[in-house]
Amino acid sequence: MPSFISSTAAIPEAVQVPRHIAMIMDGNGRWAKKRFLPRVAGHKKGLETVREMVRACIELKVDYLTLFAFSSENWRRPADEVSFLMQLFIKAMEREVERMSDNNIRLKIIGRLDRFEPQLAEMIQASQDKTAHNTGLTLTIAADYGGRWDILQATNALLATRGGQCEVTEEALSPYLAMSYAPEPDLFIRTGGEQRISNFLLWQLAYSELYFTDVLWPDFNLDVLKQAISSYQSRERRFGRTSEQLSNA
Repeated sequence: MPSFISSTAAIPEAVQVPRHIAMIMDGNGRWAKKRFLPRVAGHKKGLETVREMVRACIELKVDYLTLFAFSSENWRRPADEVSFLMQLFIKAMEREVERMSDNNIRLKIIGRLDRFEPQLAEMIQASQDKTAHNTGLTLTIAADYGGRWDILQATNALLATRGGQCEVTEEALSPYLAMSYAPEPDLFIRTGGEQRISNFLLWQLAYSELYFTDVLWPDFNLDVLKQAISSYQSRERRFGRTSEQLSNA
C-alpha cells in the first residue's frame, strides 16, 4: 500500500486533472420536494448520479473518488429515512459490487462500521475483499463518517500501538487515518448550494480546492463536473509559497 505525504509536510505534485476528487452529495431531499415526491425518491435518483460520476471519473482518468454518503450526524434524521438509506445501501452493494469488480474498481468504505447491522457490516467487508486487488479507480464511500471521529480514532489507534507513550506527530498519525491509502483530495465539490464541509475529511481537506454549486445532487452530471474541474485548473495552488516562487519553479 502506498504511503502519501501530507500537503503540510511536503508540496504535492501539480496535476491538471485532479488525482483525487471528494464530494458531498447534497440536495436529494430538495430535489424530490420540488417534484412533489417523497424524499426517498431523491435518494434513489441520487444513486443513479453516483453511477454516472463513477463512469465520468474513469473517463477523465481520476484515480480516487470519495463520496460522503452518510455522516455521523445523519442518524438524527427521521427513523424511516435512515432505515430506507440503510436498505438502499444494501441493495446498491448487492447490485454494484460485481460490476465494480468487472470494471477494475476498488471499493473502500470508511466510517464507524461497527454501528451498522451485522448483515450490512458483513456485506461491506465482503465487497471490499472482492475488489481489493483491483487497480483502477478507487471509489471510497464515507458512511457513518465524521472528520473529528477520524482524527480521534487515529490518535487512539496510534497510542494503542505505542503503549500510550509516544509523541503524536503528523507523520506518526497519518497511517492511522481512515484514508491513509489515498492522496489528499485535490478537489472538493459540494452540491446543493450549501457552502461548508460538514465534518467531512477535516484532516485531508487542508489544502484541497473547494468548489460549491447550487446544482442538486440528482441533477449533477458530467458537464457540471467538468465545470468544477475547469475551476480547479484556473487556480494557483501555492501550498504556502508565493506566486513568484511558483513562476520561478
